[in-house]
Amino acid sequence: MESLLLFPSFFQPSSFQPSDARSWRNDSRKPGSSRGSTSTSWAKLEGCSFKSFQRGHSRHQVKSIKERSFSQHRSHIKLLSTINATSGSQPLESDPEAYGAPNSASDLVKNAFDAFYRFSRPHTVVGTALSIVSVSLLSIDKLADISPLFFTGMLEAVAAALMMNIYIVGLNQLTDIDIDKVNKPYLPLASGEYSVGTGVLIVTSFSIMSFWLGWVVKSWPLFWALSISFVLGTAYSINLPLLRWKRFAFVAALCILAVRAVIVQICFYLHMQMHVFGRSAIFSRPLIFATAFMSFFSVVIALFKDIPDMEGDKIFGIKSFTVQLGQKRVFWTCIALLEIAYGIAMLVGAASPFMWSKGITVIGHSILALLLWNRAKSVDLTSKAAIASCYMFVWKLFYAEYLLIPLVR
Repeated sequence: MESLLLFPSFFQPSSFQPSDARSWRNDSRKPGSSRGSTSTSWAKLEGCSFKSFQRGHSRHQVKSIKERSFSQHRSHIKLLSTINATSGSQPLESDPEAYGAPNSASDLVKNAFDAFYRFSRPHTVVGTALSIVSVSLLSIDKLADISPLFFTGMLEAVAAALMMNIYIVGLNQLTDIDIDKVNKPYLPLASGEYSVGTGVLIVTSFSIMSFWLGWVVKSWPLFWALSISFVLGTAYSINLPLLRWKRFAFVAALCILAVRAVIVQICFYLHMQMHVFGRSAIFSRPLIFATAFMSFFSVVIALFKDIPDMEGDKIFGIKSFTVQLGQKRVFWTCIALLEIAYGIAMLVGAASPFMWSKGITVIGHSILALLLWNRAKSVDLTSKAAIASCYMFVWKLFYAEYLLIPLVR
């Protein structure tokens, strides 16, 4: 198509017609013409000269056009490269360099880190780490408890739990590749950045390392936390008879509630209380509050996470509450549950015997409840991006709650 654009009508070889020359010669042979006595040999010589000129001119013309076409093509490439560089848009050329192929070891490392970051589902990693740190702080009775022993025990629990977390989210991606191509095409397995073999290698390695660390630490509460999380996470995702519990909305919600609300709060608290400090198991008021509040929050996360995924879940037969009841109803149910939880938290805070704890928990939960309500009113439920953004906002509220839980006394 470019060659057609580079051939103006006045510059085409067809504009030079030999018929004009023949017409001139025929006219010259007419009776009465001043050239009527021209010999036949002269006419032949003239014809040969014209054909030679035509061939030479055509060759020169084609060569000129090719050079001009090549020059303009190079100009187009430079122009497109400039546009890409200034606009930050996707490359338009098929050059390997235009697509930003890694040119150095640092690029390869950066790309590998980015892919693993997305594979690990960072919002769950942050939530797991914060929850264990927060619950560990509940085990502190006096300032002397804040010691190297405390930090060592807490880091052991965090490391083992994060590795198990990566196993669970990784296994879920391995069994949901086709669904994620619709719902989350940016994930490494769905996008093709990771092969299935790479995904299997990662989840297998992290599950083994998690159990190894739990065994080496010799903390039975920690080992049981890892074992139950492994069983429930596997049953939730893996596609085997009687398993893949995520297909059933109620059972899926129970799995998430069991891990996020019960196992994290109780088992990791007992790890610190019994294994690290060597004390008897005592279920304190803050621990009971944390377990109850996070039961509400875990149900909300279990319901909310399926709202932006309704399209893919419906296609692949995942009977989530969103598929059954609709996005709007599930969305406002989640908001209502969280607002109820914040109301209960304010009542618990107001009943604290410590004035500082009373003030922080009541004011803190009031602010979080107000932020949630304002955000919920502004969400466009017809926009998948808006719902997904609100879901990540709910996770931020989840993080904020774990900052308040150690202050509940």
